[in-house]
Amino acid sequence: MIPQTKLKQILDRHAYLEHALAQPDKLGSDAFVKMSREYAELSDVAAIAKRLAALRRQLADAAALKAEAGQDQEMRQLAEAEIAALEDAIRACEHELSVRLLPKDVADARSAILEIRAGTGGHEAALFAGDLFRMYQRYAETQGWRVEVLSASPGEVGGYKEVIAAVAGQGVFAKLKFESGVHRVQRVPTTEAGGRIHTSAATVAVLPEAEDVDVQIDEKDLRIDVFRASGPGGQSVNT
Repeated sequence: MIPQTKLKQILDRHAYLEHALAQPDKLGSDAFVKMSREYAELSDVAAIAKRLAALRRQLADAAALKAEAGQDQEMRQLAEAEIAALEDAIRACEHELSVRLLPKDVADARSAILEIRAGTGGHEAALFAGDLFRMYQRYAETQGWRVEVLSASPGEVGGYKEVIAAVAGQGVFAKLKFESGVHRVQRVPTTEAGGRIHTSAATVAVLPEAEDVDVQIDEKDLRIDVFRASGPGGQSVNT
């Protein structure tokens, strides 16, 4: 459980930055750029923190409603159902916030290379790999990212044996890096006539896009050797 004091610190800092950035004439250019970057990084976290605070208030209200219900079974059951739903939502929200509060990776802001490969499961694994890729494509659309397929090996009945794509956008690696690993599904395949449940797997790898490196080689560090080769009769082959 994330302490309330931690959430308050995040929200207070976010509010301070928002107020300061609304008066850019009072900030130097360097301070403005630095604070803008911090504000952008905190905005997602602050939004989740506000949602979590609202859910906790709703949970307290539902608990109070349950206490006031007394012998009214219908009211009590409604309150208990709401409490259960709110507790699930709070757990999901806390998990999301915990992930966002993990120490930053230097590559978090970069675009990423997404690799999906069908594992065990034959044709069904290829179909599952295709389902995963379409899922990531749709998620990328919601985030405003651009997806470009670099290479693909289609499955015999659909899906992919392997697909590699570049996902371009701000913070792509930060949001996708935990997707790396083996993904499994249990379902009745479309390729199964007998209606039996099959287990299929696919592997996902998410790599940060390499940064462009400006390499400069000093002319004094170069060594150029010239050789002469000769063929039969002493004739020159090349120089």
